[in-house]
Amino acid sequence: MIAWKEVTVPTGARVQLLDVTRHAAGQVSASKVRNGMCYLYVPHTTAGITINENADPDVVTDLVGGLERLVPRAGNYRHAEGNSDAHIKATLTGFSCMVPIVDGRLALGTWQGIYFCEFDGPRSRKLLIGISGEP
Repeated sequence: MIAWKEVTVPTGARVQLLDVTRHAAGQVSASKVRNGMCYLYVPHTTAGITINENADPDVVTDLVGGLERLVPRAGNYRHAEGNSDAHIKATLTGFSCMVPIVDGRLALGTWQGIYFCEFDGPRSRKLLIGISGEP
């Protein structure tokens, strides 16, 4: 069985990576699961989720800049809404990830954090966090 919680993620810029590790860690703590899995899912087509370094904020800046260079906002896109770059960036980051729960905590690496990736904001977004496992 998986217990799901929906979290609202307000974003403040068109392209932004927000550290949502505390949201996932809070759900793990509240669940009392000792060993299991934390699932994260973004139900949007222009936003994503990823795991990366959270110790140096320059990494996030570099990730955003790198994605902008790979998939610029202006391009020869056919999608009439003008946000094709956001769809492509979201596809590159992905819409879900999983983190093991070991001894009641997220088993992230020393430098890792979970990032909600906004590519078509600012908006009020949703993040679904699912917890399964054994107490």
